[in-house]
Parts: sequence; structure tokens; C-alpha cells
Amino acid sequence: MIKFHPTEQHLVNYVTGDLTPAMLMMVGAHVDMCPVCQEHVRDIETELANKVLFASIPQIETSSADLDMLEQIMAQPPQAGSTPRPSLPSYEISLEGQRFKLPPTLGRTQQHIGDWQKMFGQLWRAPIQVGGDDVLTLLYMDKHTKVPEHTHKGREATLVLNGVFNDETSDYRDGDFMLLDDSVKHTPQTRDHDCLIISALDAPLQFTSGLSRLLNPFSSLFFK
Repeated sequence: MIKFHPTEQHLVNYVTGDLTPAMLMMVGAHVDMCPVCQEHVRDIETELANKVLFASIPQIETSSADLDMLEQIMAQPPQAGSTPRPSLPSYEISLEGQRFKLPPTLGRTQQHIGDWQKMFGQLWRAPIQVGGDDVLTLLYMDKHTKVPEHTHKGREATLVLNGVFNDETSDYRDGDFMLLDDSVKHTPQTRDHDCLIISALDAPLQFTSGLSRLLNPFSSLFFK
């Protein structure tokens, strides 16, 4: 069960296209995985379409009864089975002999996924070029792997694609979407499950604990 979702404003901006290429990909991938947000996006699309429709209708005299009837018609739910959701193609990537399914929004950019690079411990990354200077990062954490404690110079959006990781606040599973800023300091780690995530950062991480602070001059190479 997905516990963490984009904000309503993010979903509205996703529908209207008013997000950066990286955030369009992040929110779109979450929507691919989340039935709740799929329904919400359909509601937003319907509401925006109705606004455009009513704005294009010439102003004419209408009675309150006519308006009530029109509102009832527009509020009718679609008939079950009338617009079946098309089956989506399946996309996969592989790492260390394992295969992971990608949401269609990410899978369609599969040719833009760079080579996997081992970082430290059992942590791997691969960049995804999504347009302009925007880069997403696929991050794979094997079991019992920890990212050193850090905060964020900017904002970090994270989506769990497969597996489980946790920090001091909660645990995060398939489809969970988090948006963090410099008010958050945490230590992401895995326990008995590995985890594949995708993240978008608009500034490098800032490591805050012990020797890991020596990584700060190089954090943009690893985490952006």
C-alpha cells in the first residue's frame, strides 16, 4: 500500500505540464504505480476539460433547472467497462544478475539510461538524461546498505521503484514518493530487502556526520 504521494499541486502541474522534465518523469512514474493518484489525475483532467468547455460556450440565458440538469449530467460517473484502461507495455532493467520492472514513464526513456557505476559499499547509480540539464539518478541499495547521514542544499524528490528502505522517520516501499528539503536530515538504509529508487535533485546533498563530511566536495559527482 502506497503511503506517500505527490502533493495535489504537483498532480495539477503534472496534468498541465508545468513541471521540469525531471519532475514530470518523477510524478508520472509515481502515477503509473499508484491507482489512487491515477484516479486523482483523471478527476483533475475532467475538471480542467470542463472549465475549457464552459469557457468556450457562448453566454446564453439559462434557467436554474437547466443548470442543475447540466451539473447532474457532468457529475455522472463513467459506465463500468465503457473505457477500459489499455494494457501498458512492460519495461525492465538489469543489474548484478537481477531484473527490475520500470514504470512505463521511465521505461520509455530506457535508451537514455547511462551505465551503472559502483559508488561505495553496495551502492550503485545510473544517470538518466531527461532533457536539457535535467538528470535523474537510479540508485540501487543492496541489503544492509546505508547512505551516510545528510541534508539537502535544495530539494530532493525520491520514488521507490522496487524494494524497501527506511530512515529515522518511516519505511518506504514500492510507489512511495517523497519530496525533501534542507529542513530534513536523515540516513536512508536497507535492512533485509534491497531497494531500487529514482531521485531528482536540484542541488547536491550535504553530508552531516563524521568522516562522511569529507565527501561533500564530491557529492555532486555521486548524487546529482
